[in-house]
Amino acid sequence: MYENNSDLLKQIALGEDSILELKAVAFRGNKVVSPHKDSMADELAAMANTTSGIVVLGVDDKTKEICGIPPEKLDIVEGWLRTICNDSIEPPLECIIRKLIVPDQQGAEKTILRIDVPRSLFVHKSPNGYFRRIGSSKREMKPDALARLFQHRSQARLIRFDEQIVPGTSVDALNPKLWNRFRNVLSPKDDHEFLEKMKLIAKDDNGAVRATVSGILMASDEPETFISSAFIQAVCYRGVERNAAYQLDAKDITGPLDVQIRDACKFVERNMRVFATKAPLRIDLPQFSMNAVFEAIVNAVAHRDYSVYGSKIRLHLFSDRLEIFSPGAIPNTMSIESISERQSSRNELITSLLARCPMNVNAIGSQRSFIMDKRGEGVPIIITASEKLSGKKPEYRLLDDAELMLTIFAAPPPHGED
Repeated sequence: MYENNSDLLKQIALGEDSILELKAVAFRGNKVVSPHKDSMADELAAMANTTSGIVVLGVDDKTKEICGIPPEKLDIVEGWLRTICNDSIEPPLECIIRKLIVPDQQGAEKTILRIDVPRSLFVHKSPNGYFRRIGSSKREMKPDALARLFQHRSQARLIRFDEQIVPGTSVDALNPKLWNRFRNVLSPKDDHEFLEKMKLIAKDDNGAVRATVSGILMASDEPETFISSAFIQAVCYRGVERNAAYQLDAKDITGPLDVQIRDACKFVERNMRVFATKAPLRIDLPQFSMNAVFEAIVNAVAHRDYSVYGSKIRLHLFSDRLEIFSPGAIPNTMSIESISERQSSRNELITSLLARCPMNVNAIGSQRSFIMDKRGEGVPIIITASEKLSGKKPEYRLLDDAELMLTIFAAPPPHGED
């Protein structure tokens, strides 16, 4: 969109519209006093809530005069903008800020700031409410319009969120080594055609090719770079309390989802206690069934709600239990009571891709050849394998209708051990 300065200048001469906002910048000393930071936040959020657009600072919106920004104050304005995007907009807004030198109407060189605002995956709230852009102005959204926007962009669409584009990405965000593993003899030979067919890439409203949510999660080396909460926070505590003073091990587990599953299982295996008995041969007695742990982590990764901003999977290991927190309510009409009997997938594309990934965990007792099994056997395995080992049935709880918590109880030590 207006990739060269001449196209941008032509649009500036025509004035503001649905995808262009112009603002002059005024200072008092080294402080930006106009536009007001709350008004600027409203404008940015409105654009992100509506469609991809551009905000240009250093141009009078009424006269269209390019008044510029003093070069020595460009960094001040850029810092001011980043503070607004991070602190005044919820969730924080990712923008691309560029410094440009352009001629004004008299031919003199002026410095301006161009802010590219992508249409967001999320619905953003700014200081004065929820806004959208209509023509050249922002308008506060009425409750019905806001509800529709939340429905359109949230997990209410269930299986479709993982097919949506991730703003600001391109095909280059994906590692060919990672996406080529999904190829088979029937796959298209052309790379672009294959990626599009697999829904790892898609075109945005302007025709630009972007990586999808599933593309980033399954075929990017660092998904958390693009989707900040796409990782597992693993912590092992001494004893039974969630207390940083008793923390024994901690790791933010990143990478493609199949790698996260493998490394999360390794974290549990490394930190859980393994007792032994001699009867007459040595028999190892682990605290947790790795088959159950594997299934629990796979379910958390495959079925979590990736549209919930800022919420990551949490894996907490204690001396008497393992807790796994997965963002999002239970999909469709499932309930805690029916979770072991019914099958439902929030992220159909992610689950289908995981079903193509070879088993990468030594989960004793598992008969899997691939990570994902879409037959719905995961929860029954978690329950039966864990209960057999510990004598206690695992517990599922829904926290504030926003997070699913699974507790797997540890096997008690053999008589005489502690």
